[in-house]
Amino acid sequence: MYMIFSTLTAISPVDGRYRNKAENLAAYFSEYALIKYRVQVEIEYFITPQLCALATGENKEALRKIYREFSVEDATRIKEIESVTNHDVKAVEYFIKEKFDLLSLQEYKEFIHFGLTSQDINNTSVPLSIKDALNEVYFPGLQEVIDMLKK
Repeated sequence: MYMIFSTLTAISPVDGRYRNKAENLAAYFSEYALIKYRVQVEIEYFITPQLCALATGENKEALRKIYREFSVEDATRIKEIESVTNHDVKAVEYFIKEKFDLLSLQEYKEFIHFGLTSQDINNTSVPLSIKDALNEVYFPGLQEVIDMLKK
């Protein structure tokens, strides 16, 4: 049965009836966010000095732009790749390889995801999203409440 999205058909009240109060959490906990964090983890792993001497200066910044400027269109592209690979993290890897082609870094593509498992990516991406949500949304919001109570 297909249901049109509404506050009544959302998976949970957080994304349904409380969406207007929790909307800023989508940047951390939506599928788009999970994909973006996976891209970030893959890129940061790749540019660690122990893995790749290429990761200096301009190349490092160009690679970080892949996740810093990540868009809904990028996430959509990854979902398209996933529809063929039937594997979410593998789709992220292939997406990054496409970006390497655009950056003329083809010779380094085989080092993307080198020595990693999908669980390595997921087990780093999810805690990173939680850390960012705590630091960027939860703690500042909590501080606002504390400040209001002090008044």
